Amino acid sequence: MSVARVTEIISSSNESFEDAVRSGLKRASKTLKNVRGAWVEGQKVDCDSDGFIREYRVILKVTFVLED
Repeated sequence: MSVARVTEIISSSNESFEDAVRSGLKRASKTLKNVRGAWVEGQKVDCDSDGFIREYRVILKVTFVLED
């Protein structure tokens, strides 16, 4: 039997939501062992005064399995 834990992280990218997810998971895997998956709980963008997107942000719920 295994036990998993879920933690929330926020990640950002200047390129896309997909890149924000990818970089968030990559960074989480450096600290958390046994990362098994994630889901996007929320998305948002930061815009300038002309309406151009400056940054894409995602709120990720990251699942990892606890070691015995």
